[in-house]
Amino acid sequence: MAALYACTKCHQRFPFEALSQGQQLCKECRIAHPVVKCTYCRTEYQQESKTNTICKKCAQNVQLYGTPKPCQYCNIIAAFIGNKCQRCTNSEKKYGPPYSCEQCKQQCAFDRKDDRKKVDGKLLCWLCTLSYKRVLQKTKEQRKHLSSSSRTSHQEKEQYSRLSGGHYNR
Repeated sequence: MAALYACTKCHQRFPFEALSQGQQLCKECRIAHPVVKCTYCRTEYQQESKTNTICKKCAQNVQLYGTPKPCQYCNIIAAFIGNKCQRCTNSEKKYGPPYSCEQCKQQCAFDRKDDRKKVDGKLLCWLCTLSYKRVLQKTKEQRKHLSSSSRTSHQEKEQYSRLSGGHYNR
């Protein structure tokens, strides 16, 4: 018998293939709790209710500090304290002042000095990095889909060729 794994939301057991790759959710939980972007900090989070458009961390910050202002570096509306968002504040402490992002041209890319951390050798800000990686993932999935569909059509041609006695018009 195949091993069963628990969904991280409802804790029901399913075959491993039936759970989502990243968060190990069953199909019902993926539909009930879609992954959306926070209105303020733009991070992806599991939406608990249809009316909630901000993540838990930003909801706590709104209660503590009020509505955030745009960050002076990245312009994301997530500067709860002062004029910088938490991501830019932490990056500035760790990596120094921001540089111009090679994609959006804003002064919000932090040079992490490690070439492996750069995206195809480019110095990108956080939002552009996410966008770039999303495009790469979609392209990868489309290629996988195209190669599997072209393989399928080739297999269909071969099958038709065998069934029709080898007289398949190409």
